[in-house]
Amino acid sequence: MQTEKNLSNTAHDSHVAVDMVLDTAYQNISEAQWKELFSFARKSHLPEFIEDLLSGKHVNLSEDRPALHSALRNLSKSPVILDGQDVMPSVIKVWQRIDALCNQWVGVTDVIHIGIGGSDFGPRLAIEALAHVPEIESRGMRMHFLANIDTAELARILTKALPHSTRVIIVSKSFTTLETTMNAKAVVAWLKDSGLTQRQINKALFAVTANVSGAKAFGVEEEHIFPFWDWVGGRYSVWSAVGLPIALQYGFKTFEEFLAGAHAMDLHFRNAPLEENLPVIMAVALLHQQEKNGIKSYAAIPYADALDWFPKWLQQLDMESNGKSVGKDGKPIKHSSPIVFGSAGSNAQHSYFQLFHQGPEVIPIDFIAVRKPMSDRPEALAHHRILLSNCLAQAQALAHGKDANNPNDVYPGKRPSNLLLLPELNAFYLGALLALYENRAATLGALWNINSFDQPGVEYGKVLAKPIEKALGSGSDHVEANDSIDVVTAARINLLNS
Repeated sequence: MQTEKNLSNTAHDSHVAVDMVLDTAYQNISEAQWKELFSFARKSHLPEFIEDLLSGKHVNLSEDRPALHSALRNLSKSPVILDGQDVMPSVIKVWQRIDALCNQWVGVTDVIHIGIGGSDFGPRLAIEALAHVPEIESRGMRMHFLANIDTAELARILTKALPHSTRVIIVSKSFTTLETTMNAKAVVAWLKDSGLTQRQINKALFAVTANVSGAKAFGVEEEHIFPFWDWVGGRYSVWSAVGLPIALQYGFKTFEEFLAGAHAMDLHFRNAPLEENLPVIMAVALLHQQEKNGIKSYAAIPYADALDWFPKWLQQLDMESNGKSVGKDGKPIKHSSPIVFGSAGSNAQHSYFQLFHQGPEVIPIDFIAVRKPMSDRPEALAHHRILLSNCLAQAQALAHGKDANNPNDVYPGKRPSNLLLLPELNAFYLGALLALYENRAATLGALWNINSFDQPGVEYGKVLAKPIEKALGSGSDHVEANDSIDVVTAARINLLNS
């Protein structure tokens, strides 16, 4: 089994950046194939794209904007010029405001963070992941994330929160996102019903938005409004004031460490040669699997319970960024984002790993592991050893497979995977991990000739929902099809209204 030379190649097996190890030994990519991949990346002008992305060029062509989320974590404070102006003074001012707010909140028991999509996934992932860090300093507030328009989530939060010591953060770039504004109105009504005066309610409200006038009209005081710049996309926004819950719960120093890890990965992405560049290596390896195996999906399996939310965050990052069928030139493209899924190992082994091992499709996997255990329990080392052994064993089994006389017992093998090894999981390495995948997504977009920074496909369903909601609200079970509602949907409305 260990003599199968084609399963690895020593020149590109293992690379280190920001103390994180990427091992691609099980990608089954030859030395000649690696060279072809990096040659293609250069022919696709990837080095120029990376520089344009990080220096503030308008890489979001459809909206004529830069994608400057990297400036939000630029702890070097070196100038980042956007249309002739340095954005860093504005970014630094927000850091100072976040730091000050951390020192002002005394006696707060609950924080309700209202936002959806990119306004929710990033901070929720960080809060969940860092809660597992042994001995992390926590202010002990209950952080509630309210995203879904389904009132079950709202009811669950309001049952636990104490209204007189609750603060509310409303996150919406436009301050018109339907789910967010309706949930915000419901929380304000709960505060009012709980006996708070209008002045007390206004003092409890905070907002992160580009629509300052809209937030003020809602009742948020101007000094409680944090900016949401149009050069930051929602799914890349956790580095901004959208990440307020991280600083409020774990302290501004922890938030700075989170930014520092991401900034370190950005420096690596900008400066490392393509052949040593972790985001680029991961991107071209996935492209290779699309070309060679026609893969349509891939999995991210973190062998760390603290990172169980990571695949959900990654789903939006990859599929909203690159889930498109036409390129920057408006022409059909050959490849775009595969379907992304995953959950924490070793739980995932008892769910869908059967498909990985013996299913007809090849599904590449990113195995993510952490050297140090995530608790200080006396059993931690022994349990962690078993966790890591399962991670390594699954990758080996998928790579090599197993022959048997009984076809039902055959494992075909040659199932590609990466191993990404973090030295430990803390704010710094969490930031580095997220930035690694952000930069990988941007790299894939460049290789596929996709604009990774718009999401036109999200809007159409929202437009159609308005006349449907109106028809549902009418109570009529005789709705007829029209220009906005087709025959099938009209029948379903009538069923719901019957």
